Amino acid sequence: MLQIGDSVLISPYLTMCETWINGVVIDVENNPFRGIVISAQTTDGNVFFSVEDDFKLPVEKDSKQSET
Repeated sequence: MLQIGDSVLISPYLTMCETWINGVVIDVENNPFRGIVISAQTTDGNVFFSVEDDFKLPVEKDSKQSET
């Protein structure tokens, strides 16, 4: 579950951009009708909110992966 302060990627469905964009979770609400609703703010100040499925944690690349 996402928490306030987590870095997230915001779905193009919400942002109308071509790719997922970075943001920070500013609110997490347990809505009785929609379930978990996340609000996230981008670096330029835009705020997007929607159900949890429209946000994801950024994938961190492991620098120690072995090549096969």
